[in-house]
Amino acid sequence: MIPLDLHPDRLFPADPSARSLARELYATVRDLPIVSPHGHTDPQWFADNARFADPSALFIVPDHYVFRMLYSQGVSLGALGVPRAAGAHADDHPYDARAIWRTFAAHYPLFRATPTRLWLDHAFRTVFGIDERLTPESADRCFDRIAECLADDAYRPRALFERFNIEVLATTESPLDALTHHQAIRASGWTGRVVTAYRPDPVVDPQFERFADNVARFGALTGEDTATWKGYLAAHRIRRAFFKSLGATSTDHGHPTARTLDLDREACQRLLDSALRGTISLDDAESFRAQMLTEMARMSIDDGLVMQIHPGSFRNHNPVVFTEFGRDKGADIPMRTDYVHALKPLLDNVGNARGLSIILFTLDETTYARELAPLAGHYPVLKLGPPWWFHDSYQGMLRFLEQAIETAGFANTAGFNDDTRAFMSIPARHDVWRRVVCRFLATCVVEHRMGDDEAHELAPALAHDLAKQSYRL
Repeated sequence: MIPLDLHPDRLFPADPSARSLARELYATVRDLPIVSPHGHTDPQWFADNARFADPSALFIVPDHYVFRMLYSQGVSLGALGVPRAAGAHADDHPYDARAIWRTFAAHYPLFRATPTRLWLDHAFRTVFGIDERLTPESADRCFDRIAECLADDAYRPRALFERFNIEVLATTESPLDALTHHQAIRASGWTGRVVTAYRPDPVVDPQFERFADNVARFGALTGEDTATWKGYLAAHRIRRAFFKSLGATSTDHGHPTARTLDLDREACQRLLDSALRGTISLDDAESFRAQMLTEMARMSIDDGLVMQIHPGSFRNHNPVVFTEFGRDKGADIPMRTDYVHALKPLLDNVGNARGLSIILFTLDETTYARELAPLAGHYPVLKLGPPWWFHDSYQGMLRFLEQAIETAGFANTAGFNDDTRAFMSIPARHDVWRRVVCRFLATCVVEHRMGDDEAHELAPALAHDLAKQSYRL
């Protein structure tokens, strides 16, 4: 047996004086409640409060961080239990939770020095009490331990939500979602705070599958004529209000680029017409999305929803995986992203507006110091989101803090969000952020860049307060 050891000083500085202060700072934030203002966990978990099915369904099947690594080494997604897309050919791999787990264990060394390894080991040790490293030899014991725990009511979703000390958790839904699970959570009387967020991609991206059908359904849901620009925008306002009634405080926009436009109504109607006919060009599809970012910002001035822009991913890069398994299957790849020119039409229009808050994210780290920090350090409506997706890692967080804070300052950042589909990783992800923040602040103090008292003030702000304030939670 190889012990699973979570060293108490993990991710802290090697320098003794900085390490000592990092420990001291961490002690003040370690047990703060978790604010999770943006993510993709399933609200049905908390509505039904049913037991999680098995260890593989919990840790492997829904987590693209896990299965993309195994896929890169030749393991088929079907062999990992990832469900086929509707209409794809029948699966040759009947679901076998233990066999999937054994495959995972055999490939666990692939995750050395990755954030996924930090998150998984943290969950194994602190949530399930596993004290040995996952290996082929220990695979069945670990599987049995997790399965035994999952049969206990203390491991149902609501109990874990409370055990994780989650103050508020936001999920992400399409405008076409009836939000029945959120309504069920509210009607249940449970005190856990789970809210939704408005993610309009299926009805604002002309390249989204079945876009015209989606827009027609959008009109049916709202009673608006969504074939007209006026009715289409009115439908968004109606659905945003519905989402807000079920706790939403934010919108989320996963566009390929950060491009924005401010076109006249006639030009917007022409774009909508071609999008609904299915004849829109690639350039015009980008123009449609760009116009909608500006429209969403205007709506946020009216209804107060915080706007999140998550650009820069070439989504579904692998057409074979997309055809067989659908979206969000680990084949999204970061791209170079421009913000200075792309956001100017939006900022010219609303960049100085009172009451508007836009949180910018990036997968292009070259933009931190050159574009994003200077933009957030000037425009009142902008804040920097934390390291995202491929960069929500120990070194990614350090790079963000080192490159952005000198220009943007701490107050123009939005704290941390975990952006995860993997419920068990939420405490681990926040723990990594808190450790890295304490490391960064401790280093600033020992290098005489700030006072000890200031570091103690900033640590809880970065761990908890800034996210709560930035997302109006």
